Amino acid sequence: MSITTPDHTVQQDVAARLERLPMSRWHVSVRLIIGVVTFFEAFDQLLIAFSLPEISREWGLSTAGATATLTVGSIGMLLGALASGWLADRIGRVQVITLCLVITALGNLGMALSPALLPFLVLRFIQGLAIGGEVPTAASYIAELSRAKRRGRFVLMYEVVFPAGLTVGALASAWIVPNWGWRTLFLIAAIPGVAAFFLQRRVPESPRWLAARGRSAEAREVMARIEENVRRSTGRELPPPAPAPAVAGAESARTGALRDLFTGRYRRRTLVVWTIWFVGYLANYGLTSWLPTLYKQVFGLPTDVSLWYSTLASVAGLAGCVLAALTIDQLGRRMVLSIGLGGTTVAMGVLAVLGASSAGQLAVFSAFAAMFSFAANISLYLYTPELYPTRSRALGCSLGGVLNRLGIITGPILVALVYAGGTGLSTVFLMIGGITLVGTLVTAVFAEETKGRTLEELSP
Repeated sequence: MSITTPDHTVQQDVAARLERLPMSRWHVSVRLIIGVVTFFEAFDQLLIAFSLPEISREWGLSTAGATATLTVGSIGMLLGALASGWLADRIGRVQVITLCLVITALGNLGMALSPALLPFLVLRFIQGLAIGGEVPTAASYIAELSRAKRRGRFVLMYEVVFPAGLTVGALASAWIVPNWGWRTLFLIAAIPGVAAFFLQRRVPESPRWLAARGRSAEAREVMARIEENVRRSTGRELPPPAPAPAVAGAESARTGALRDLFTGRYRRRTLVVWTIWFVGYLANYGLTSWLPTLYKQVFGLPTDVSLWYSTLASVAGLAGCVLAALTIDQLGRRMVLSIGLGGTTVAMGVLAVLGASSAGQLAVFSAFAAMFSFAANISLYLYTPELYPTRSRALGCSLGGVLNRLGIITGPILVALVYAGGTGLSTVFLMIGGITLVGTLVTAVFAEETKGRTLEELSP
């Protein structure tokens, strides 16, 4: 789809009109619909970790086969994140989110019916494309609907649905897999595909994106519908728009190409946020993806007990996300990110010193690590969209998602290599803690604070 030269007056008008909207049932309903989609994308992402012990038993997988099964979806997520930003900046946020939802649901159905490992891996890779594409695109969309005041809480209370999906996925897996088998788990995960119908009917395209693409008439039309919905849901007339920061200027003349992310103020932002994405998710998934297998193979726990122990990290991670959502507008983005990565470093250091000599010890300190790392990682879904202009916001978020997926792929592989080398679990935890220490220092020294400023002011 070709781009028309954007009318900066329309962009300013849309921004000002969005900023003056009070929180309403309409905002909640749109956030809920997008949240349901993201919830089940998260649910689907973690299923492989909890079903891996039974899949390995059924198909007789070696350590290499189990690692491939664990990481092939992450490779798809990496490529999906890379492609989705480019696509969402061209055809729209809502269209990409809907497409990703349908592909994910069909992938679950196909995996549940897979007769062997190869078709399962192919389908998991394709599904990974969709999961990797939906999450950063949705983050861009929710950020573009929000206003500067309390944007952190608005966006992160939506983003909490992702760790909630991980938690429910963990709890559901711990009950379903031992009793009904892993195939039943994937069949159930295919059901939410029907949400695509509601997404297309109830969720409007981002007016900020429409204005940035030069589709001024559509932007005004969508903005008018949003205002009418808010007016009806609040029962009050809307306040007059306040003047919005200008979006025109030297930096706003570009067209959203990849080079824009490395020009002017955006170069440092990109390098810093890429570092945080990679470090945060390497630590998170390097630990949590192997927990069920570690409990079973190292400590000899039965499958059902291993899965229940593993859910502690997901529950603690959800608690960390809620704490981040409730405090990030007061503490600021840089502080929450620094505390999250720093707390993960401390928890990993304690495990390295203690040596994780029991399953209970691993459960407790991995839960603390998950609480801090989830708090940092969820904050990136707020922070990254704030760093880029509308014309390239989805691209910036998706490339952050690429570093996210590189971390997710690298983490489990590093853990497998270090542990297979016979150095023990202490070395694994020391390695993860050292990596998060680097992320903590980069964040504390170089991350730019963004709280309380409009998107147009932050990223012209």
